[in-house]
Amino acid sequence: MQAAAEIHAGVCGFVTRVRATPEPDDTVALQIESDCEKIRATAERIGPSVDPIHEIHRGYEGAVLTAARTTLRGCCSGCVVPSGIFKTVQVAGNLALPRDISIVIKDTTT
Repeated sequence: MQAAAEIHAGVCGFVTRVRATPEPDDTVALQIESDCEKIRATAERIGPSVDPIHEIHRGYEGAVLTAARTTLRGCCSGCVVPSGIFKTVQVAGNLALPRDISIVIKDTTT
């Protein structure tokens, strides 16, 4: 199944769009467009396609999260975009259902 995601990273205001398309060789072709230069660098490191089974089995050592660890440093280490890319790959590889994911953070100092 083709999958697409629009990921709003948070206070930085950057938006990333991911399109994942299954290929005949069981890989997933990725198109990643982002306002963020660090996410664009992450996308370059990931490459044009990934194997969704390998991504799941390798977990934090897969192509997506390894690329994120390499390019997202400092305050960007907590960026949600790599998780969104990973989920989109899972859906395109028929390894997850297409459902929204979200994180809601609230100020509770009152």
